[in-house]
Amino acid sequence: MKRTASFFSSSAGLALCAGLAFATPAAAQDDAAAAYENEQGLGTIIVTAQRREQDIQDVPISVTAINDEALQAVNSGGQDIRALSGRVPSLIVESSFGRVFPRFYIRGLGNTDFDYNASQPVSLVYDDQVLENPILKGFPVFDMQQVEVLRGPQGTLFGRNTPAGIVKFDSVKPSDFAEGFARVSYGRFNNINAEAAVNLPASDVFSLRISGLYQRQDDYVDNVLPSGTEEDALGGYEDLALRLQARIQPTDALDILLTGQLRELTGTARLFRANNFTRGEEGLNENFSRKRISTDGQNDQELSAQNLSARITWDFGPVSLISVTSFWNADSTSVGDVDGGFGANFLPPNLYGPGEIPFTAETRDTVPDLDQFTQEIRLASNGDGPLSYQVGFFYFDESLQILSENYSTLGDPLNAPGGVNIVVAQDQQSEAFGLFGSLTYELTDQLSVTGGIRYNDDKRDFVVVRSQDTQFPTFLQNPLGTVTRSVSDDTITWDASATFEASEDVNLYARVARGYRAPSIQGRILFPPATATPLEDGVSVADSETITSYEAGLKSTLLDGKARFNLSTFLYDLNNAQLTAVGGDVNANRVINANNVRGYGFEMDAEFAPTSELLLTASLSYNNTEIQDEGLTTAACGGVRVDTFPNVSLCTILDPIVTPAAPFSAAIVSIDGNSLPQAPKWIANWTARYGVPMGDGEVYFFTDWAYRSKINFFLYESVEFQDRKLLEGGIRLGYKTDSYEIAGFVRNLTNDTSAVSGIDFNNLTAMVNEPRIWGIEAGFRW
Repeated sequence: MKRTASFFSSSAGLALCAGLAFATPAAAQDDAAAAYENEQGLGTIIVTAQRREQDIQDVPISVTAINDEALQAVNSGGQDIRALSGRVPSLIVESSFGRVFPRFYIRGLGNTDFDYNASQPVSLVYDDQVLENPILKGFPVFDMQQVEVLRGPQGTLFGRNTPAGIVKFDSVKPSDFAEGFARVSYGRFNNINAEAAVNLPASDVFSLRISGLYQRQDDYVDNVLPSGTEEDALGGYEDLALRLQARIQPTDALDILLTGQLRELTGTARLFRANNFTRGEEGLNENFSRKRISTDGQNDQELSAQNLSARITWDFGPVSLISVTSFWNADSTSVGDVDGGFGANFLPPNLYGPGEIPFTAETRDTVPDLDQFTQEIRLASNGDGPLSYQVGFFYFDESLQILSENYSTLGDPLNAPGGVNIVVAQDQQSEAFGLFGSLTYELTDQLSVTGGIRYNDDKRDFVVVRSQDTQFPTFLQNPLGTVTRSVSDDTITWDASATFEASEDVNLYARVARGYRAPSIQGRILFPPATATPLEDGVSVADSETITSYEAGLKSTLLDGKARFNLSTFLYDLNNAQLTAVGGDVNANRVINANNVRGYGFEMDAEFAPTSELLLTASLSYNNTEIQDEGLTTAACGGVRVDTFPNVSLCTILDPIVTPAAPFSAAIVSIDGNSLPQAPKWIANWTARYGVPMGDGEVYFFTDWAYRSKINFFLYESVEFQDRKLLEGGIRLGYKTDSYEIAGFVRNLTNDTSAVSGIDFNNLTAMVNEPRIWGIEAGFRW
């Protein structure tokens, strides 16, 4: 793997993390076990799900908080943000771009779109900054105080594009005392995971916090080709992220937090594995090997991102004025061999494989420039009276450029030379603003109500040009001129909830909320759209979607504070649902609207600390989703085998066929009644931590497990493009004191091998979960 990160080399990254560790006496973030356990049992979990600090038991929202110890465990071995998948109820995270471009799903709602302008219904909020573009959503998770997952529409306080929910990250902020931590692990595939932070109180009014994360891994996957095997060719990466925070408090009433962040990533893009499914059979076949792949195309990935932000809080006594200003800039490129194999079946049999490769397919997607600016101004009441409120204004501006290129290593069947044959350039300008207000009133000592409303205004201008290299005059299609689209909408979103304190230890709540996702445009027109009646230029537009969600639940503390049990049930209707149809005849995707998607289910979180040495947690969710649109169709799998299976698709379609497959044309099927893609009915996770005092510290054992049930990869259903289940677990055994810690760990302990997605236009291509990783970790704090 090429290790050419433009900002720091691997040695510089390690030196920087080590420098942070030894620059000053350091102390770690609060011990997670101490945060959750005290003499009475479980402690209080403070969340900011309603933009103010509250006990999680008092918040009328289905929310789960992930503490630092759990994050440390799942991030062992260099995991990225996808490691959060399945770690809380109703949350799935996957990617066809690896570490660059995560896709989030809450309660079954997400977006399988693989274009860089994909609109997602799950918003990421990182230190009060909205991260809209997918390449920003992969920003590494380090030096975290807490991660919160808010389920259900959050359209009042957080606004646009939150109909499914929010994943909210809150980093550790500068404080007025010296502290810090450093930890580094070494594991399988020469994996290094180093994280460090140091807090520097320069005076009574000024403090700094510097934190960083460095991750790297060697290539470990062999590329097996007829010409020979290239050992350890793929699978590695190098990822560096830094954060500098300066806190200025010139008076008791004024608090200024200035932040600068950056990320530099280089490494292997997603590995696509040709024909790792077999027609008519479930699961991965004998072609699959974690350490072997056969690909004749390019594979590399780079990303660079920078951020500057300012959070200013003025305390005027009865109210506080909060201003959050943020600017992000990023560029990225990723190229992969999308057909997942080598050669093509117009060559002799020993020159293509594994299995049938109808034609070569390589694509590079690049973001030459992404600029995102956001500004929020919010007025929040102070005090502990019966009435509390917030009102504010939010502004969003994004400029995005995308360049997509199609490669043909072998050239076309007419013997044209290999190279880039189609180029699509997109330019998208988005602007939005929102006005919002929310208030909570305590009607009695036991009953409080909350209501909020928001006005949203969105507009987007889109320009795309498709050109064709002159050496490929016959390749698939002709160039297009300039194609433009513009969309806009304005709407009202709102929420209303009530919380009733049934007893000192039990709260009941009910909530109804309306959310919104702005209209979106899909213009990745390298190929014709995968439809029975193609659009004239291939650009597709989806109208706004709205969701109305009904939720009720209880939040309880039991056994004299030694146990916590929270349960929520929900029902939602997603109207004019934005869905993405990917693949089909060719490597394309388009956005469509479904009349309705109905979803219902429940979420449960439980914790139990029977003794001060033992902490048990368990979570469970059930999600049932159904597309309700009798006339809605999409193209099923492509790659038609006209030689062996005339007019039959390579996959076994389970949906009603509206138009049968034909040579070089996929079947069109009805998807009415289907569940959403990447929407398992069941998600479960559980952890156990046991510590035994020894000397000045303790020996501890920690294990965590995550399970998800069957998923479909696409809007249509087939025997092949699904995965029955995934169960991943980890263990951690170590010794820790107030000053240092040493531990051994294993991730994906049982070496679970599961498909997590697929590609269906060319052959039966699979993407799989991460391999088993083991290693040792050492850290200290001061």
